[in-house]
Amino acid sequence: MVFQHFNLFPHYSVLQNITLAPTLLGKSNATQAKATAMELLERVGLANKANAYPASLSGGQKQRVAIARALAMKPRVMLFDEPTSALDPELVGEVLKVMKALADQGMTMIVVTHEMAFAREVGGPGGGHGQRGDPRIRAPGPVFDDPSHERTRDFLRHVH
Repeated sequence: MVFQHFNLFPHYSVLQNITLAPTLLGKSNATQAKATAMELLERVGLANKANAYPASLSGGQKQRVAIARALAMKPRVMLFDEPTSALDPELVGEVLKVMKALADQGMTMIVVTHEMAFAREVGGPGGGHGQRGDPRIRAPGPVFDDPSHERTRDFLRHVH
C-alpha cells in the first residue's frame, strides 16, 4: 500500500526504508533486499538518493520512495490512497509518471485519486489493459464516457 502521507521512517535512510520489510519478514536476505531496492530506486528515478533521509527529499521524491518500498514486497496488487494529494502541483507529475509506468508494465492497482485525467487515461477504454490484454484497472461501469448517475455526470462536467 502507498499512503497519502508517505509514512517513511524519518530515522532510516531511503535504502533502509525500502529494505526493512523484506528483510524483517524473511522475504529476502540483506544482500538481496539491497540489490532489489537499488533496482527499484533506479526504476523510480532516485538511485542517487539511496543514502538520503526522508527530511531531505521533496514530497514527490518521498512518494516515489514509498512506491519503491511497496514494490520491494513484490505485490500482485498495489493500493494507492490519494498518492498525490499531499504534493505540490508541480510534483504530482513525477508520481503519476511512475504509476503510469507501473500500469504499462501490467501492475494491478487500486487507486483512490482526484486526478481525473490520470484515472481516465490509465483506467478508461484503451487504458484498461496491459501489454498482454490483461485487465489493469477497472471502474464500475463506463464512468467517464457514459456515467449512469446524474450526480456522476454533473461531477464530470466540472472536472473535464
